[in-house]
Amino acid sequence: MNKTKKSIAIMMALPLLAEAEHEGTLVLDEVHVVAERPKTSSTQPSKEAAKEALSKTAGGTTLVDMDKVREGRVSTYQDSLGLATGVYIQSRFGAEESRLSIRGSGLQRTFHGRGLKLMQDGVPVNLADGSFDFQAIEPLAASYVEVYRGANALRYGASNLGGAINFLSHTGYTAPRLEARYEAGTYDYSRASVSTGEVIGDLDYYVNASYFDQRGFRDFADQMAHRVNANVGYKISPDIETRFYVGYTHSDSNLPGNLTKAQLKNDPSDAFLGSVGQQKRNIDLFRIANKTNIQLSDQSSLQVSGYFSHKDLFHPIFQVVDQDTNDYGIDIRFQHKGELVGHRNEFILGFNPSAGVGYDERNVNLQGRKGALVNKLENRSRNLEAYAENRFFVTDGLTLIAGLQYTHSQRNLTDKFFSNASQNESFKATYVQTNPKIGVLYDLKPNVQLFANLSRSYEPPSFGELAGGIRPNIVKAQEGTTFEVGSRGNSESIDWDVAVYYGKLKNELLQTAVFAAGNNPVPAAQTTNADRTIHAGLEFGMTARLPLNIEWRHSLLVNRFKFDGDNTFGNNTLPGIQKSLMRAELMYRGNDRLNGIYFGPTFEWSPQDYYVDFAETFKADSYFLWGLKAGQKVNQHWSWFVEGRNLADQKYAATTSVVRNQNGADGALFLPGDGRTAYLGVTWTY
Repeated sequence: MNKTKKSIAIMMALPLLAEAEHEGTLVLDEVHVVAERPKTSSTQPSKEAAKEALSKTAGGTTLVDMDKVREGRVSTYQDSLGLATGVYIQSRFGAEESRLSIRGSGLQRTFHGRGLKLMQDGVPVNLADGSFDFQAIEPLAASYVEVYRGANALRYGASNLGGAINFLSHTGYTAPRLEARYEAGTYDYSRASVSTGEVIGDLDYYVNASYFDQRGFRDFADQMAHRVNANVGYKISPDIETRFYVGYTHSDSNLPGNLTKAQLKNDPSDAFLGSVGQQKRNIDLFRIANKTNIQLSDQSSLQVSGYFSHKDLFHPIFQVVDQDTNDYGIDIRFQHKGELVGHRNEFILGFNPSAGVGYDERNVNLQGRKGALVNKLENRSRNLEAYAENRFFVTDGLTLIAGLQYTHSQRNLTDKFFSNASQNESFKATYVQTNPKIGVLYDLKPNVQLFANLSRSYEPPSFGELAGGIRPNIVKAQEGTTFEVGSRGNSESIDWDVAVYYGKLKNELLQTAVFAAGNNPVPAAQTTNADRTIHAGLEFGMTARLPLNIEWRHSLLVNRFKFDGDNTFGNNTLPGIQKSLMRAELMYRGNDRLNGIYFGPTFEWSPQDYYVDFAETFKADSYFLWGLKAGQKVNQHWSWFVEGRNLADQKYAATTSVVRNQNGADGALFLPGDGRTAYLGVTWTY
């Protein structure tokens, strides 16, 4: 019996008890009081709890509700994060491999990932050197996604420029007992997912298995992935919960080459494999993790996490890269809510060491097969991160935030294949930095917030920067200072999330294409440190509920990334990214009488041409894409959608490589986006 029913029973009994004083003893019926079992998990916050945590941040944050994303195709990171405020995401060729950046993080990275902390269920997906694989996460297994932009990710110990993105899985408390989903579309696109979840006493579980396959818009762009993700939670006591996570991914990807602009305009579906020929990225990834929450008191809690991952990578590119990597780490986080000098105060203290070892063999690429051995390397990464953040409530509406993060990172490479000392490519590099943050958050009204913060960022290079090119290249860590001001809020007719930021960076890690012997049209990548650069921009997300059941949603990015008095490039714009980009949709959403049907157009607009070289001599073209989407939640069991994309069949570059100086000439620097496509999907829920 809950508290309300118990109170009503007591109040109803009061008159009888009063009468009993005159008439003698009154015997009441026996009442059984049963405590209700918690309907949430302490190790896996609900959407509502996550929204509350995000709203306490004095800076740009976003929660992506995956129920909204599932109204259309759910395949690439662009599907999941395309409308997330402040997130720049472009699929390389309709595949899971993407270009992901926040505030210019990992600016020239068109492959793998760098510059932000990618997590699943609060556990890092990044390898110990800071890089990450997009294929590791299944978005259909996620309930929602947290996005902490920039230094606002300090609560997860992140110090990089981009911040953190955290995919939160369903649990037995939030998942349907059984759900199956199937999507199909153009170019033999096929995606299937089945999941189940349940609560059994103090134990709950969630399991998702998925399959993805497509031939792709371009030649030699076949993609395939199998994934299994599961978690099992157990409430040891009312104050202690532990949860185990297991994930497995098998992904095979063919990689078409870059095109010149002329080739893109003539036939964007051409693979253009070049002299090296077939390039691939095949991954087998296994992850296991545990997270345990301990409620020490009404005011204090302790969370302890640990994880291990193993990755096999077979990656024919300018060479055949064959890697075997093991990574592991722990995260200890203490939280306390209490008072400080008579005011409310919240404190977080964290410690998260990590380490990894990789074994790297490189061979001549013979049309995707191994040729002669050319190198054999062992790389080791070690990181020690500690962080603290304090939230002091001056008044009910005004909060001051102060934080500090410490990073100590080592990158050691041992060359195991050389014939004389001059060929030895071994190195050791250490990176150490302390990063402060201050911020202020003001609740103007119950649903309106203003915020500002000043923070330092720091990012040691990954082995992709140090040894990912033709030869090792020891670069410095990237560091910077960023100021941010903004607002978020909601009302009956509009929700908004807007931030303006200005950052001054030192030693920015900039990546350019370099060509192997023979002017191979599929380049390797070389990283250098820029002296000083500026990253400034606007992040603006909005949802407007208009008359006649019309809903407008958009995410707008305006970027001004440039050199700051560089000896060679002066104040030139940093290349390879649009100066502005908008994604939007305008949906009619039917009422109950129309059974929840929705339909309307979708848009993606890149209004300016933008440079692809540091010398500002050659540009990628602007573009405008539009599509249509419709769907319906028929009842509690069935829902469906249909979606058409790029219906005008625009020929455009989804992303580009970057070079130092193209001298105004066309070059093989462009990765075309998909042409006209159509998709449909159906979901059955029990």
